[in-house]
Amino acid sequence: MVYRKFVKRLLDLLLAIPMLIILLIPLIIVGIIIKLTSEGPVLFIQERYGRNSKPFALYKFRSMTNKAPVKANSDFKDITSYVTPFGMFIRKTSVDELPQLWNIIRGDMSFIGPRPLAKTDEKVLSLRKQNGGDQVLPGISGLAQVNGRNNLSDEDKAAYDAKYAAHLSFRVDMLLTVETFVSVLERDGVFKETVDGDKSGKNMARHNDESVDVSSKG
Repeated sequence: MVYRKFVKRLLDLLLAIPMLIILLIPLIIVGIIIKLTSEGPVLFIQERYGRNSKPFALYKFRSMTNKAPVKANSDFKDITSYVTPFGMFIRKTSVDELPQLWNIIRGDMSFIGPRPLAKTDEKVLSLRKQNGGDQVLPGISGLAQVNGRNNLSDEDKAAYDAKYAAHLSFRVDMLLTVETFVSVLERDGVFKETVDGDKSGKNMARHNDESVDVSSKG
């Protein structure tokens, strides 16, 4: 409870503030490249839903064209046709998520937690309310992200979010942080793909009375 209520937030601030300062120049360069290579704003700002399903403004680098329809990633038949060339790079490397350091500093988000979703993900948002997955701050990465990301069904996403909320601890957050780096390096689950769930391997991270799946799936 101490970690959930106080330590997690303190660690977020101790990491996010120095990171934003150190990365300020690279972030500005990324913004300039986005502006020079495609029409539209540098940042993609969208209303998302966080802890207790309360809305807030989420910040990302824009990776899609102005012609892209507003809907969930999983609903696109060919999302890559709407992604700019430079947008493809920042999505695959997760650089597009870095402006969310400001969301962390503001207290809207944490580094680790369920992904903050928009109204287009209404089903997952509803399931989170039912299973308690919305009782923690959303994160840049979380249990669902290292277990398939956009390849997961709505039910699986909500189930992973509920599992994280129930087992939130320092050890779980550290395990998910490591898994996140692995997923980014493997460019895992960036776009929706056909996944054979029966054939995908899973490694269970077990500790004391908790058991949380932090495996990565392609």
